[in-house]
Amino acid sequence: MSDKNQAVAFVRELVSAESCYPPLRELGEEWLAAVGTDRESDLSSKLIAALEEDVNTIDDSLSFFASEAGMRHFGKEKVKEMIVAFTEAKANGSRYCLCPACSAGAAILAHRELFG
Repeated sequence: MSDKNQAVAFVRELVSAESCYPPLRELGEEWLAAVGTDRESDLSSKLIAALEEDVNTIDDSLSFFASEAGMRHFGKEKVKEMIVAFTEAKANGSRYCLCPACSAGAAILAHRELFG
């Protein structure tokens, strides 16, 4: 797979993630539409900057799950499951949230050279 095709695949994964919030999804879709145009470079920079701000760390996620807001959002049983899964992932070296959007965003950040 070419570098450009890999970059496109990463961004498609990001925008298709149910957990991707709308402004980030819109930016990803805008980037996809700009591939191969003179707007691609500028949008690549914007996408990387947005991901640096938006991709949650494991610790951020664990803090949210333990909060009242996390309990309200996910429910007590789901929060327990997520705390176990995220704690195990952290112990195994994961740095970022395990949700599909953050996982795709982390992959993009790890391969940011494809977007330069």
